[in-house]
Amino acid sequence: MASRLCLTVTRCNTFLNFATAFPRCNYLFLFLPYQVASIADISVCIIAAYRLVILYLKVANFVNKELIINAGPSGVEIAFLEDKKLVELHNEKTDANFAVGDLYLGKVKKLIPGLNAAFVDVGFEKDAFLHYTDLSPYVRSILKFTQLAMHDKEPGGFDFSKFQSEPEIVKTGKVNEVLNGKPNVLVQILKEPIAAKGPRLSCEISLPGRFVVVTPFNEIVAVSKKIHSSEERKRLHKIVEAIRPKNFGVIVRTAAEGKSTAELHQDLLALIDTWKSIQANLKGAAAPVRILSEENKTTSILRDLLSADFNKVVVNDKSLFAVTQSYIQRIAPDKTDIVTLYQSQNGLPIFDQFGVTKQVKSSFGKTVNLPSGAYLIIEHTEALHVIDVNSGYKSVSNNQEENALQTNMEAAEEIARQLRLRDLGGIIVVDFIDMKLPDNKRKVQEAVEGFMKTDRAKHSVLPVSKFGLLQITRQRMRPEVNINTSENCPACNGTGKITSTLLLEDEMEKRLYYLVTHGHKNLTLSVHPIVYSYLTKGIFNSIVKKWKRKYKTNLKAQSNTNYHLIEFKFFNEHEEEIKF
Repeated sequence: MASRLCLTVTRCNTFLNFATAFPRCNYLFLFLPYQVASIADISVCIIAAYRLVILYLKVANFVNKELIINAGPSGVEIAFLEDKKLVELHNEKTDANFAVGDLYLGKVKKLIPGLNAAFVDVGFEKDAFLHYTDLSPYVRSILKFTQLAMHDKEPGGFDFSKFQSEPEIVKTGKVNEVLNGKPNVLVQILKEPIAAKGPRLSCEISLPGRFVVVTPFNEIVAVSKKIHSSEERKRLHKIVEAIRPKNFGVIVRTAAEGKSTAELHQDLLALIDTWKSIQANLKGAAAPVRILSEENKTTSILRDLLSADFNKVVVNDKSLFAVTQSYIQRIAPDKTDIVTLYQSQNGLPIFDQFGVTKQVKSSFGKTVNLPSGAYLIIEHTEALHVIDVNSGYKSVSNNQEENALQTNMEAAEEIARQLRLRDLGGIIVVDFIDMKLPDNKRKVQEAVEGFMKTDRAKHSVLPVSKFGLLQITRQRMRPEVNINTSENCPACNGTGKITSTLLLEDEMEKRLYYLVTHGHKNLTLSVHPIVYSYLTKGIFNSIVKKWKRKYKTNLKAQSNTNYHLIEFKFFNEHEEEIKF
């Protein structure tokens, strides 16, 4: 019996190849209750290998990531899918301004000592908000650099490596001590304009690349905490310290793990060139003006999310396809082949082909249905977002506590997806179904935290309270994505009222009389099935038969399930619709 619990891997080439490809799963072979002794057993082994592949993907947390890009005349829509499920939806308009990451030369308009903040004119209809805590410790250096760059007379621009930095400001200082005189200042968009508010600004300038982020005016080198190996962190720190130019701080991103000096240096040089273009754009500039625009959303998403399990980018526009392919060629040459140009074979739009349109229709709106029959109610108030979890007709067992736990666990995954998809920010309060056991409440909290690990926005999750409420705070950087998925009723055109059914028969007869008097014969009347039953009721005295006798014409009635209740159409002998 013990021998049959162990698999003799060496007797099956299929498993040998599998073990080579997936060494992390070798230990799993011990648990397969098969012993390969004949040709017949090999088929069993192949099935077992397939099971192990599926198990490996789960163990490795493999997620199939796809980017579907729909370019249109008004802008670009970008759908980010994980395992075919829509998790992010971005819309980049052609004339989009004030996007997160854009750099502007602004003019300080008003200082508010009570708020310890300033309002800055960056060209938006409302002045942008700049708080003291967002000024950056090196704001005096930024102000000095801005003035030097604006009035620079040297043909190629002054050498930034020789720039003399100013002393840092204190954290507890006053805004009127730093921005007195209302100077021009180089600022970066921290949050896009939301509702009636203008953009929020920061003077902590950062230029993100694929592997590193450059922060001018300091000499600090930092490595992402998500790189857990201390040896790798030391290696990266040593490399960056050696290749970093003066007056540039560098943050090493998680994607840099395992990368060579040449790859890091190439990424750093590209960002230094970007800084030089900023310096050149400031020359002779007059505030307010945009100095540098953040890369388009397609490339910025690829920059932040491109990984080994990112296996498809589909674009429906040739020029955007070329731009995307060129960008991937630059940041990840080994993944250039994942970009494909969409060419419809059946006339379907790209979002319809990949199921994005259907998911948008089902994922937005006040009510979101879950596969089990449970559903979420999502509502927005001025201060916060509220999500209510309802069990619907879901019933896993006769145990009420177990039912509540299962529904809440299912809802936790969908809630994490909805936060990313709608880009909900600020305070989110989730009213889960009441659970009595503290362990179950902790499981739900851990589930929410686990599902939100892939969320790029900063967030915090508090424990479930005794009232069954879970509070989440999530970074708000852009306006909430709000798509109206409802459609106007074809019968009432959105008014909520339809023509009286008592008059429907008279209206059809009037149309019939008009057609007969204008020489139409062999007519077909197409109506809703319920109306069809009413018109054809009776063998000899049906309404259709009466009309045929009255107007001495050949009239045939037919039902169409696609029609609404009071809709009807007449067709001629060539089956062409007769327009009135």
